[in-house]
Amino acid sequence: MRTDRTRAIVLRRTNYGEADRILQLLTPEGRRSVMARGVRREKSKLAGGIELFAISDVVIGEGRGELGILTSARLVHFYSNIMTDYDRLQFGYTAIKLIARASETVDEPEWFDMLSEILMALDAKTITLELIETWFYLHYAGLLGRDLNLELDIDGQKLSEAEYYRYDVAEQGLRQAEMGELDSRHIKLLRLIATRPLKILAQVGGIDDVIGACLSVAHEHAAIDER
Repeated sequence: MRTDRTRAIVLRRTNYGEADRILQLLTPEGRRSVMARGVRREKSKLAGGIELFAISDVVIGEGRGELGILTSARLVHFYSNIMTDYDRLQFGYTAIKLIARASETVDEPEWFDMLSEILMALDAKTITLELIETWFYLHYAGLLGRDLNLELDIDGQKLSEAEYYRYDVAEQGLRQAEMGELDSRHIKLLRLIATRPLKILAQVGGIDDVIGACLSVAHEHAAIDER
């Protein structure tokens, strides 16, 4: 039987029959659906390798159609700190749910890298949750083909350090506004968040008074329905 070995993050686990589970996995090659036979039995060797909020090393064999058979699973890294903070735990569930939904229609390998970075950041208490959320929503929108333009406003004019802006939901961009809540500090931070990994961003200081507005922009731009 032909097998594939890869890294994987569990997106969804569904009980099947008396002891099996169907798993939706996110891998560097894209999504995979697999059957984990007997995994709900007490002495299953697979159970410990398919935890949520973890990266696992898995071996997948051929099954029926697109449903593979999970033959081996070993934890590479379990992000246990996420489980100790309610807000981080809830956002972790949100990120997994949204990526699971989006990757059904846009099955890109970059989803794996994105979710790996989110899990790493949520596990590190030194990276603030608002920064993680802002990064997630900007990059989530980008992978769906909706990059936020941080060079030009909706009228095609270059963003100016002397002007104020607000996010225009209808136009999905920044509009110049005399009473806008976004200034040059917000624009600079949004540019950094859109182009830098979270480990680097965690070293940027002085963002506490601007990150809230940046998060609002990123969330609106991602057009999230979190139900």
